[in-house]
Formats: sequence, structure tokens, C-alpha cells
Amino acid sequence: MRLTIINQFFAPDISPTAHLSASLAEHFAHKGHDVTVITSRGGYSQDAKENDGAAQRASSVDVRRVWTPRLGKSSIIKRLADYFFFYLGTFFTTAFLRKQDIIITLTTPPFVGWAAVLHKLLHRKTKIILWNMDCYPEAPERAGMIKTDGLTSKSLQLLNRAMFRRLDHLVGLDTAMVDLLMGRYAPKIKSNRKPLPTTIIPNWEDADFFPADAKHETWEGIEQHNLAGKFVILYLGNMGVGHEFDTVLDAATQLQDDDSIAFLFIGGGKRKDTTAQDAEKRGLKNVIVQGYVPKSETPAVMASASCSLITLRDNMLGVMSPSKLHSNLAMRLPIIYVGPKSSNVDDAIERFGCGITLQIGDADGLALAIRELASNEQRFTTMQQAARTAFDEAYNDKATHAAFDDLITQITSEGATQ
Repeated sequence: MRLTIINQFFAPDISPTAHLSASLAEHFAHKGHDVTVITSRGGYSQDAKENDGAAQRASSVDVRRVWTPRLGKSSIIKRLADYFFFYLGTFFTTAFLRKQDIIITLTTPPFVGWAAVLHKLLHRKTKIILWNMDCYPEAPERAGMIKTDGLTSKSLQLLNRAMFRRLDHLVGLDTAMVDLLMGRYAPKIKSNRKPLPTTIIPNWEDADFFPADAKHETWEGIEQHNLAGKFVILYLGNMGVGHEFDTVLDAATQLQDDDSIAFLFIGGGKRKDTTAQDAEKRGLKNVIVQGYVPKSETPAVMASASCSLITLRDNMLGVMSPSKLHSNLAMRLPIIYVGPKSSNVDDAIERFGCGITLQIGDADGLALAIRELASNEQRFTTMQQAARTAFDEAYNDKATHAAFDDLITQITSEGATQ
């Protein structure tokens, strides 16, 4: 079977979607499929390095890298310029690609799925799967970047509706996301057309990258930041507009009298610098903010932490699904989650008992929960065990690859009967 995956980022880039798409591409190639990946030469973050510790894994995959100017994400204009050249190159590549049986398109950049639609117009038997990671225009709407239901938003909604009419399957990360997309863009059901099928497949981490019995060296930053022996709450990943940090800094303010507790933020994104500046203005010595570390160092970073911090703004429910959850579970990190109920993070906590959910604004509750977790060894150990159980049962590549295999089988079987 000929199968193509479209995403702006691909391994060895450090972005979550780069490693997810590489993991899936490599799996399909191992299954004997003829796999092509259309991606860019640019990176998710300027902190990323060409020779990151993550290996160029997909040697059996035909990786076609589209030229982009690699201007970065420091401004909207630069980001849009990179988007434009990636769109241009991807449309050109898909137009001249030999007929594909299935194209799986992600949502970075937004609406790149139209390149798959172009290929389908040229080869009508091609099936399109939209593997939705982010929702547009909903994400920029809720972040206040564009006016809700304004001209820009309505134009993008029209693009979505037109594209959804040409999809063969929708894969979402959680129930809230699928409900949102289907509620707004589901094609009207006609007598000769079935409803658009949907599947929920959460993001994952490679089980082989996180063996249960692995031993990790202490991350060198622990000594550098004077964190040895402390209860470290780790936020690892993107610090973007969909995440909330005021509640966390308010709790850190309450906890600054306890030298045994510290907050460590590692990553990038629009809120990284503002969070660091806010912590500095408050005089919080118990908050450290630094840039990304190479992928190869992240296990040591997580092994050196006590628990994981994940946040999500209320208005981002269904629009974003924090991907940092899965690696944290793999590393037995109890989850401290600040955000709305019914998200993928809250679902994991409710199902496996692997953490604590607190609402945005509840700084008192957050500070109390951290104190209790730091002082109650039995509860902490129970959550550690529950975190690893959650990873082993639901959030590793073996479980999610199997779900994609079932989906491919379903789509090809439907095509054979048509």
C-alpha cells in the first residue's frame, strides 16, 4: 500500500508532532507499506539543533523535505512566510506524487490538508485521513489573536467545511476535540453519503524509549540550578498561549518559604519569556525557567524531577490536547494538572489515579496539594505506580499503532466494497 504523511515537522526535529509522525511512518514502513513523508527543512524551535540526539530514524521511509526560509516563530509575518513556502512546496509535491492509497495529513501548518485534497482530485480513489492535532480557527480565536466569528474566522471556517466534505476519516486526540470539530464542520448527511467516521487516538511516546527498568543519570541542570534534594515540579514543553501560568506562580509565591520545593520550567513558546519575567518581578527564587534541552536529555530531566506540571486554559478545551502527558506518565511522574475537567489529562487522572486536577485560579488548592504530595511518601509512590500503569496500558506506541492499523484496515476494506 502506498501511504503518505504530511506534517511541517519530522524527526530529528524536537516538536511532538515530528516524533509522532516519524513513529507512525516507521511503523507503517515496518509493516511493509510504501511510506512517503512530506515535511519541511525548518525546525519547530530555534533552540533545535541539526544534530539533535534523536536519530534520523525513518531510513526506510521516503522523506521529502520542502524548502522553507526557516525564519522562525518570532513574529506572525515570519511564521506565515514559512507556512506559505511550505504550502507551496507541499502542493507541488503532492500534485506530482504517484497515486497514493491513503494520505494522512496533520494540522501543522493549518489547512495543509488541502494538499491531500488536491492529490485526491487527481486520483479519486485516494483516501484522506485528517489526524487533527490543533483546531483552527478555534485556537487563535480563543487565544484572542483573531476576532471570534469575524471575517477571518468565518473565511477559515468555510475552508474547513469544504475540506471536511472531502475527508474519509477524522482522527482526534480526545472526545472534546472530536465533538468540537464534528459539531462545527461535519458534512451534511445525504441519502447517498454516510456520516464522516471518527476515531479517538491519543498521542503517545515510544515504549522502547522508556523501558520500565531503565536507569537514568541525574540531569546536569539539577546541580546547575541548585535543585539537588528538592521536590521538583517540572513543566517540560511548549509554553504557548493555550497554557496558564498565573495560578502556578501564585502557588509558587505561597510556597517560597519552603526551600525544599521548586518549580522548573523547560521549553519555549510565546509565554516562556513572560513567565520568566513575572517570576523575576515577584522575586521567586523557587522558579527556574530555561529553554529546550535536546530530546536525548529529556529522560534524565524527567528522572531528576518529582512530579509533572501540565496546564490548559479553560477556553482551550477541545482545541488543544497537551502531549507532554505521555512521556511524563512513562517516567512515573505524578501529574499535577491545572485546567478544565474532561480534557485528555483529566481523563487519564480520573481513569488511572495518576495525579491531581485543580481548577484555574485555585492557587491555594495547588499549593496545598503540592505540600501534601511532597510530604506524603505513600501517596506519592502510589501515584508514581499509577502513572506507569497508564502509560503501559494506553499511551505508548504499541497501543496507538495498533489503533492506526485497525483504522487503515477499516478504510481499505470500505474502499474494496465500493
